[in-house]
Amino acid sequence: MKGAYFMKIKIITDSLSDIPKEVAQKYDICVLPLKVRFGEVEYEDQVTITIDEFFEKLEKSTELPKTAQVIPSAYIEKIEKYLSEGYEIIIINGSSKVSGTHQSALIAKDATDPEKVHVIDTLSLSYGCGMMAVEAARMAKEGKTKEEIIEKINSMIDRVEVLFSVETLEYLKKGGRLSPAKAMIGNLLNLKPILHIEGGEIEVMDKVRGSKKIIRKMIDMCRSMSLDGKIGSITLIHGKNEKSFEKMKEEVREELKPVEILESRIGPTIGTHTGPSLIGIIFLK
Repeated sequence: MKGAYFMKIKIITDSLSDIPKEVAQKYDICVLPLKVRFGEVEYEDQVTITIDEFFEKLEKSTELPKTAQVIPSAYIEKIEKYLSEGYEIIIINGSSKVSGTHQSALIAKDATDPEKVHVIDTLSLSYGCGMMAVEAARMAKEGKTKEEIIEKINSMIDRVEVLFSVETLEYLKKGGRLSPAKAMIGNLLNLKPILHIEGGEIEVMDKVRGSKKIIRKMIDMCRSMSLDGKIGSITLIHGKNEKSFEKMKEEVREELKPVEILESRIGPTIGTHTGPSLIGIIFLK
């Protein structure tokens, strides 16, 4: 619209969103890294350690690394920068139920300009959150208003489905996401959990016996949860599990026939708790 006021909007998210770097660059998304610490050495998620370097260290480590949220001052620094450049800001965070990063963003909002900073808790993780941040940034590039973007993202929160599984329960046990007793029973019976994000937390949705049944079960779940029987864009995720990932991609393409298949890898923050064997499917219901 000629002569109309164009609102500059900046999207900020955190590294729980697992947005591929090239996608973040394409849509000009600011991704603030959580931190991961092996012993006394601390790294910034996908800034000072790559995904491959992280999983290599994780597989050699006898103890799980520690993860740390984005602190308020990191948000404040970015917010003040973008406000000075004339932006209004929408911060789209990974689930507040598993990280204090969302709370840090709220503190930073109150410390800067609450009228020009809006904070959204996606109650999701990995590209479930990332999908929303990318959609917000795409809309911002199209010149949509802050209100239009916020309304759209809020409408997506209950519709984003994140399904995933792991071949070993050890990392979920070590990270406190699965009790030692349940992990032991699961290992004895060769049970593999199908997990998803519900109310912002990781929950077991189903179980299958043996790794070979994981992909088939997730595809069946996708089909049953697709409201109109069709799936548009679908995102496939993995840690360091190329063989299973390629098999999943092939079967998803044949069985679900999505309009588009996107790919993402889980980064160090989420990978700490799931381990390298994770594979998953993310889509809008």
